[in-house]
Amino acid sequence: MPTNLPPEYAKIEERYRAAKSVEERISCLEEMLTVIPKHKGTDRLRADLRRKLSKMKDASQTKKGAAKRTSVFQIDKEGAGQVAVVGLPNVGKSALLVALTNASPEVADYPFTTWTPTPGMMLVENVQIQLIDTPPLNTDHMEPDLLSLIRRADVVLLVVDLQTFPIQQLEDSLAILQEHRIFPNHAEIPEADRHRMVSKPFIVVANKCDDERLDEDCEVLGELIGEEWHVVPVSATTGRNLDRLRWAVFDRLEIVRVYSKPPGKEPDRTAPFVLAKGSTVEEFAAGVHQDFVETLTSARIWGTGVYDGQQVGRDHVLSDGDVVELRT
Repeated sequence: MPTNLPPEYAKIEERYRAAKSVEERISCLEEMLTVIPKHKGTDRLRADLRRKLSKMKDASQTKKGAAKRTSVFQIDKEGAGQVAVVGLPNVGKSALLVALTNASPEVADYPFTTWTPTPGMMLVENVQIQLIDTPPLNTDHMEPDLLSLIRRADVVLLVVDLQTFPIQQLEDSLAILQEHRIFPNHAEIPEADRHRMVSKPFIVVANKCDDERLDEDCEVLGELIGEEWHVVPVSATTGRNLDRLRWAVFDRLEIVRVYSKPPGKEPDRTAPFVLAKGSTVEEFAAGVHQDFVETLTSARIWGTGVYDGQQVGRDHVLSDGDVVELRT
């Protein structure tokens, strides 16, 4: 039996064939169903179009549902910075996270204990910094989401076992990261490739430096890999040099703590404003309250490079530990 389709059907079908997205195809199918005359000659065609439409809608919903599921590697930044703790199996990353933060990842002597990232907050005096223990670097396979996590981090702690061929571990770890276009920020990258690469501040954490007898091994490690590397010897087991590592992370984040002082009152030194190094009084004022950017006339400073209570302007660069009294 002839279908006797109207002329607009052919135009809609042409748009359907040219459609590049599922949403466009669904829209076209719905239009086609509305213009097809309902009689026995079109029963099979309408049934076929309804089946196609049903399948496309199901596929679209499945895709949307999958997109809504958040990856375990998508960890929101908290505190003054986010630090990715990376390294080969069994270098002590998880033990280091336990020693430095309030997190409790599984810690064991066998490799590949960590399969998902574990965040924890590290306190550096009065500033919280987020550390994330990550699955071990692996030459066979690296999760794309793990690589994205490392690229998003502000600093990378590359952990090696000082007692087990640390230079080889460092070279192997860097080879894996560089294969995926992640480089330390002191590395020379050709100008043409810079848009493809991500460079990050790195700290080499020489773990398992349990006592003074191993300090010389760490010094030799630093000499062999070069002075451009920042190497910190620590022991997650005994706690040696953990404070040194905390402050090394603070320094690599390139941040400063600034305290607000209300007129006639003492500053609250328990809750600093954390700013990027090089920030000005005006940027500090914007962090306290956006209205201050418009109304600020001057500020008084107690801290580095000034006498107590010195009056300064908006463009004065702040130092770590400065106390600021804003004037409006």
